[in-house]
Amino acid sequence: MTTTYDPFHPNYTDRDDLREELDRVYDLCHGCRLCFKFCSSFPTLFEAVDEHPDQDTSKLTDAERFQVVDECFNCKLCSINCPYIPGQHEWDLDFPRLMLRAKQAKQADKSLAEKVTDHAIGMTDTTGVIASATAPVANKLLETNAPGRKVMEKVLGISAERILDPYRRERFSSWFRKRAAFDPAPADKQGDALIFTTCQIEYSNTGIGKDFVRIAERNNISCSLPEGQQCCGAPFLHEGDVDNFRKAARKNVRALAAAIRSKLGQGIEPVVVAAQPTCGYVLKFDYVDYLDGVDRADAELVAKHTYDTSEYLMKVHKGEGTSLDTNFPNPVPEQVTYHAPCHLRAQNIGLKSRDLIKLTGTKPTVVAECSGIDGMWGLRATNVDLARKVAKKPAELIKKNAEKHGNDVVVGDCTLANGGLALETGSAPTHPLQFLARAYAIPEED
Repeated sequence: MTTTYDPFHPNYTDRDDLREELDRVYDLCHGCRLCFKFCSSFPTLFEAVDEHPDQDTSKLTDAERFQVVDECFNCKLCSINCPYIPGQHEWDLDFPRLMLRAKQAKQADKSLAEKVTDHAIGMTDTTGVIASATAPVANKLLETNAPGRKVMEKVLGISAERILDPYRRERFSSWFRKRAAFDPAPADKQGDALIFTTCQIEYSNTGIGKDFVRIAERNNISCSLPEGQQCCGAPFLHEGDVDNFRKAARKNVRALAAAIRSKLGQGIEPVVVAAQPTCGYVLKFDYVDYLDGVDRADAELVAKHTYDTSEYLMKVHKGEGTSLDTNFPNPVPEQVTYHAPCHLRAQNIGLKSRDLIKLTGTKPTVVAECSGIDGMWGLRATNVDLARKVAKKPAELIKKNAEKHGNDVVVGDCTLANGGLALETGSAPTHPLQFLARAYAIPEED
């Protein structure tokens, strides 16, 4: 039995070794049960172990072991709450990273249909380029429960009932490069932001990226867009396709590290900003784990300089000699609901988005419950029922807050989570950057 979270360890994908490690961790989780409420993986595990009078996890079948793995969507909430995590306890328990190990080990056993679905979901840039070029025709085909979506469900396994954000004809990078470069005078300059667009902002939610640029310029923060970046690769990683994940990782860390080094020593420390929680988590943590050699050194440099967009703006606001403009000419709702995404909470940075929108004068009520999406897990037709069951909890809290305060405005950082919440509540949350931009009276632009 090898307790390791190092993908380069020789026993990492050994099935017998993995089976023993799963049994060790399952036994510890079964005895603790602190994480029973986060997802169906834990109730499934506990019920399977309880079927044996002696509660011996080694008596689980492989089907039972890997059902737990299949139901894990890597929200990472169990890791946040676990008292036995690496560095804090001798048991060295990191459930989400063990699930990634198991998904990688079973990748070779997947059927052709499963591999096709994995690859289709992971090819976000290819899909984005084609769909943006053919919008709005593509958007008509991608409407919820449209005939095209039902075909997609049968062929690719992506649920027809899931809300997918429409693609924009003009990509974010195209819009950005058309703009005149903004570079404030050295005496006024408060920051230097390197934008990691993420596939969501590059092709669909371009307005979020545009609002960050305008907010940054209003606060004398220069922005640049490093060449050569692509989707972070999270959909591949979360399905166990580490080879394709590493390809994306290498390309991104080389592009971002080069951009960082080009700006070091110019007075203001450059930062990489990401407006999507999963992508930010990948840049901060996963690339360092899954790359080696020179690429790992680049990954460490990128991780050191990466911030969530709200995290970065609050850093500027509370910096030594720096602050954000807090003159907000547009009125804001007195009360809003703020949904804290799992992959943002997993970064252990506090509720920076909540703090950011509070600057406008609104009073946010925090809902910190998972929406059941992960990177792409919840989009699969095979998972959608489990995912929607998870999403009902935050949806109910959002509805209660709306009834209590007479306001149905919801703010949330994760566009995928926002789509899941929209399916349950009928109303899509707005990103914190969009909320801040409207308070600044910055006009909305598609």
